[in-house]
Amino acid sequence: MAILYFAEGFPFGLIIDTFPVYLRFQGISLTSIGLLSLVGLPWTLKFIWAPVVDLWGRRKTWFVGCQILMSLVLLGTFYLDTSRIGPLLWLLLIMAILSATQDIAIDAYTIELLDDKEMGPANGIRVMTYRIALIGAGGLLIAMAGLVGWKAAFISAACLIAILSFTCSKAPFVARHREQVDSANGWRYRITEGVWYPLRSLFNKRAGFIYVMLFILIFKLGDMAIGPMVKPFWVDRKFTPLQIGMIPGTIGVVSTVLGALLGGGLTSRWGIFRALWILGIAQAASNLVYAAAATLPPSQWLMYAASVVESFCGGLGTAPFLAFMMHICEKKYAATQYALLSALFGLTRSVSGAISGAATEHLGYAAYFILTFFLSGPAFLLLGRIRPWAGKDRNIN
Repeated sequence: MAILYFAEGFPFGLIIDTFPVYLRFQGISLTSIGLLSLVGLPWTLKFIWAPVVDLWGRRKTWFVGCQILMSLVLLGTFYLDTSRIGPLLWLLLIMAILSATQDIAIDAYTIELLDDKEMGPANGIRVMTYRIALIGAGGLLIAMAGLVGWKAAFISAACLIAILSFTCSKAPFVARHREQVDSANGWRYRITEGVWYPLRSLFNKRAGFIYVMLFILIFKLGDMAIGPMVKPFWVDRKFTPLQIGMIPGTIGVVSTVLGALLGGGLTSRWGIFRALWILGIAQAASNLVYAAAATLPPSQWLMYAASVVESFCGGLGTAPFLAFMMHICEKKYAATQYALLSALFGLTRSVSGAISGAATEHLGYAAYFILTFFLSGPAFLLLGRIRPWAGKDRNIN
């Protein structure tokens, strides 16, 4: 089970974390690096073709096949001329589609494999191994490139994905429910039952859902806008791949996890609404530490502090935000509604990231990092509108 979830996280970390660093070291413009965020759209929009995976073929065939193809695509990306960013972006888009498709198959496989009592522990394993995969791809692999070179690092990553495909092929067979596969109107039924009914139910649940949608789109706008430019900033500050891999790539991820754990505890104590206010402000303000690092003379320790503070506070803000999305979902449609709301949030990551590179080249790092702080502001104007959806605050003794 852990291997399956590791296989989900590793390609995401490669595309979102590793390639921006590699491309910046190759002298690729920030504008082009920002466009890498659009490559992440398949993870946001995968619900569109999820019915195809449900209706045809075996789960193992889908995720093992996608993993084999991903390893080949990854090898191909290294032999492209990086001065022509277009073909590389297309190959990475193919890799992202394959990765998103394997995620659909793995999630469906584990749902069919486990009973209800096993779901809780399985989700705990999922969160842990997914984060380990992000550290492996976005941290240790970058550090490895600093020691043995980028070619050896990417070949090693491709071999690892190939090994994962072989290991995942040994997963036990799970019988499919025939009514899921043989529905006469399978596609139409899944779109209606899986998308339209859950979405309509949210709109009908309480007035003001449009404000909820806007809030989900912009609450983490500042956090998502700064993310794609953080590691290129480290490259331009003359840090080595080893330093980048170990500090923002590894310690940064650990800081995010610790922030999310503390944020979860504070959300439970304070209630969702109060936590969104307080932890949201901390999340927004943390971007100013990177702005200070970009404004002041280069300082290794200030950069280290900026990485830890921004990552930790990003985790703090994520906890009440995810709790809010979970809270507004109805039990009947919980999985589908949460997936749709997450897709809405994913659009913010892709669109803001795509613009981030051009904005940074135009404004400079310091001004852009300050701008990301102000981009967080409009979400707080909506807090009053979404309060009825956030539940009651708790008294603090």
